[in-house]
Amino acid sequence: MAAGDATATTSPVGPLMTDEKYIQGINDKSSGDVPGTDLATGQSDEGLKRELHSRHLQFIAIGAALGTGLFLGIGGALSKAGPGSLFISFLFLGSVVYSIMVALGEMASYIPVTGAFTVYASRFMDPTLGFAMGWIYWFSWVITIGLELTASGLIIQYWTESVSIGVWIAIFWVVFTAAQFLPTFVFGEMEAYLSSIKVITIIGFVIFGICVNAGVGDQGYIGFKYWREPGAFAPYLVDGKIGQFVGFWTVLVTAGFSFQGTELVVIGAGETADPRKAIPTAIRWTFWAVFLLFNCTVFFVGINVPYDNPDLQNGSTNASASPLVIVAKLAGIQALPSIINAVLLTAVLSAANSDIYSSSRILVAMAGEGHAPAFFKRVNKYGTPYYAVAACSAFGLLAFLNLSNNGTTVFNWLLNITAVAGFISWALINLCHIRFMNVLKYQNIPRDELPYKAPFQPYLSWFGFFFNVLILFTNGFTVFIDWDTSSFFAAYVSLILFIVLYVGHKIVYRTKWIPVSEVDISKGRSDA
Repeated sequence: MAAGDATATTSPVGPLMTDEKYIQGINDKSSGDVPGTDLATGQSDEGLKRELHSRHLQFIAIGAALGTGLFLGIGGALSKAGPGSLFISFLFLGSVVYSIMVALGEMASYIPVTGAFTVYASRFMDPTLGFAMGWIYWFSWVITIGLELTASGLIIQYWTESVSIGVWIAIFWVVFTAAQFLPTFVFGEMEAYLSSIKVITIIGFVIFGICVNAGVGDQGYIGFKYWREPGAFAPYLVDGKIGQFVGFWTVLVTAGFSFQGTELVVIGAGETADPRKAIPTAIRWTFWAVFLLFNCTVFFVGINVPYDNPDLQNGSTNASASPLVIVAKLAGIQALPSIINAVLLTAVLSAANSDIYSSSRILVAMAGEGHAPAFFKRVNKYGTPYYAVAACSAFGLLAFLNLSNNGTTVFNWLLNITAVAGFISWALINLCHIRFMNVLKYQNIPRDELPYKAPFQPYLSWFGFFFNVLILFTNGFTVFIDWDTSSFFAAYVSLILFIVLYVGHKIVYRTKWIPVSEVDISKGRSDA
């Protein structure tokens, strides 16, 4: 983005305006191609049809959150920090996620717009903040599409390597792109079935883990013997208690990455029927489902697998690296790897499906706020934003970079840019909610009259904001213990990009922080 005179320069999204006109344009213009619609029409302000129900919202978020991070990622985390640190870190991050979810529930049930929190940042605080947040969050999900498509090909190679992963990438890309052009209700049902498979698998594993721990299998009764030997807390990079804390904080970051995606429960708010009831219900069920599924899995993996098991770090991308499979292997049960591999395949395909949907709706939201070209708001006869879907799905083709060595390096760097984008968004969600409560107080609107009232406020949102910012700035702290330039940029390039987007937009548009007295919380309101 080139800097210039804000009163004379043009950009792809139209002429740049002075700060006052820019903000006024955001507040005045319609968010989509169907202006003046309300909830009774079955359409959102963006022209999208309100066909999603509470269970669809839940499964969209669950589909994004329950992916390879849970089925594969916790193995490496266990080997670094031990089962005690792993379990405590997931419990603690759950409290941070809770602060985010209830904040979203309060805002999105009152103002149910597509894109939700990317819109709130622009309306409640600063258009530039919404611009930077929206683009980096959007980019994190469109790049993830390629990651999930690549993972699908690698997972299938567990059964056969005779077919190139490029073939599987192409097949799944066509299938899920085509599905996104159908009515949103079809996508919701598809995601519900795919996510259900993962949920059932995890519940089955918990029952299996209880049986194995109780003595079913070659190891006999296990109990907590692996918490005693080799131990519950493993040192990482540094010896002693300090090393154990380093391991804990490293896994805390891993837990944060694993939970990311739960916030997507409100991305489809603009396509939700009866949002005043559906969104609070979806928020509650999504949080507790993800929280319990994650922590139960982490706990039973931790008590059934010693952290020094060599299989935890074999580097494989298929079922052989899954700690769920390692539990079965130690118990002497041989049939489980293929089953887990099949579930892994549904996990990454479900995530890819959810990623295309979510990223396209974020793009629609940014177009509605003037941060992206207006044509991304256009919808087909089914209410699907076809330009936004096509643009986002096209990024899935970056998965083909993985077919060459040089391309893999490029693709991995693109993924590094997305690594901590979730923490940036989480921190800003908490900040938006604090601002939202201040606006309600200024306008004498009692929070008791809202469709959903977040508990423990404003303390809980300040708690979430503090720890999200702390994790954001310390996520790469291990590079300072054992310096590696590449790892440093991998850890902080997202933050650098966010700052570049913010400063660039601020220079060009000359926006200012919106005073509390001028914040508009009536546009898109669920009872308007």
